[in-house]
Amino acid sequence: MAFISILFVRAIMCPVGAIVDCWSESFLVLLIKETMPRDRFISIMQHLRFDDRDTRAERVKTDKFAAISDIWTRFNENCAKSFTPGEHMTIDEQLFPTKVRCPFTQYIATKPDKFGIKFWMATDLDTKYVCSASPYLGKDPSRQKGERLAENVVMKLMEPFLDDGRNVTTDNFFTSLSLSHRLLQRKTTLLGTVNKVRRELPQLAKDTAKREVFSTSVLRSGSVSLTIYAPKKNKTVCVLSSMHQDVTIGDGRKRKPNTITDYNHMKCGVDVLDQMARMYSVRSATRRWSVAVFYNMLDLAAVNAYICTRHVQGGQAKEDCFCVF
Repeated sequence: MAFISILFVRAIMCPVGAIVDCWSESFLVLLIKETMPRDRFISIMQHLRFDDRDTRAERVKTDKFAAISDIWTRFNENCAKSFTPGEHMTIDEQLFPTKVRCPFTQYIATKPDKFGIKFWMATDLDTKYVCSASPYLGKDPSRQKGERLAENVVMKLMEPFLDDGRNVTTDNFFTSLSLSHRLLQRKTTLLGTVNKVRRELPQLAKDTAKREVFSTSVLRSGSVSLTIYAPKKNKTVCVLSSMHQDVTIGDGRKRKPNTITDYNHMKCGVDVLDQMARMYSVRSATRRWSVAVFYNMLDLAAVNAYICTRHVQGGQAKEDCFCVF
């Protein structure tokens, strides 16, 4: 516990520079020095492991995440047990920035930090609590042949929270008509943008040239609606929804339909969570990917603990004071 406490105190009081600088005369953090000697901290960091190295070679044949999968599974279980999410949840990707060498390091050009380990995350919309998370490890041999990766991810992340009448918001990587039908069978609705390259989209949704600006078209397939909105010339946005029974047009100048307005409000769960986690991150330079994952887990655990504390205290806790405490 003292080791983890030092990581959090350093994240708030001395976030720039190497961890060992917290013991130096120039950047001394007295609280850290009184908690543990520098050499003891370095020794723990050098020998930090999350599994049995003697059996890892056998386990890694079927589990690329074997070096930390046990503790990650327990973290997920505790997240699900400790908090009941509200009616609306958000699923998106998180790229934890690191350049460690491992088989599943990702490069995403659109992210501020281009390299990192990618995680799929499901969060509660109102509180930004991490309900479940899963690393992207490449091709999953357990995925059924013909099942899309995006659908497999959503169903796995939402499994503990299905059959309770919730709604899940996703971006155009995940959203599809088949996913909305699978979720409806489990009493869960879907709201999300749709990529125009999807074969299931009619040609009307793909044609943008002759569409009037701020115009809206609505198509239906059973209880699922497809809203086609033109925010500007030669551009359309397609939103699939099984949550809305009726699509209404707003009174503003841009005449946005309620499906677009609701999506804009509900899409930000994982992005805000990532911003909160990076604000006081314990992340530090490392050459071991399992330690990088451990840093991310501590960041997410801190956000979850902060959210739970705010609920208990009626919204009075401040994040920096909470972390120091």
